[in-house]
Amino acid sequence: MRFHYLLFAFLILFLVPAPGDAFIRKTIQKLFCRIRGGRCAMFSCLLKEEQIGQCSNRGRKCCRMKKK
Repeated sequence: MRFHYLLFAFLILFLVPAPGDAFIRKTIQKLFCRIRGGRCAMFSCLLKEEQIGQCSNRGRKCCRMKKK
């Protein structure tokens, strides 16, 4: 039974992000971008793409091909 307490403590330690780190939020934003058929671009979308969201707060954009 003590093993469960130790395992629980390690899970909390590794899953709770450090203050100021938005690891979970960034991961969810990337996942939603992929679900919507987009990709995460570092700076800007290509000419044949449109921006449909953001992948992070630091400027990464979620882009997908323009609909015709």
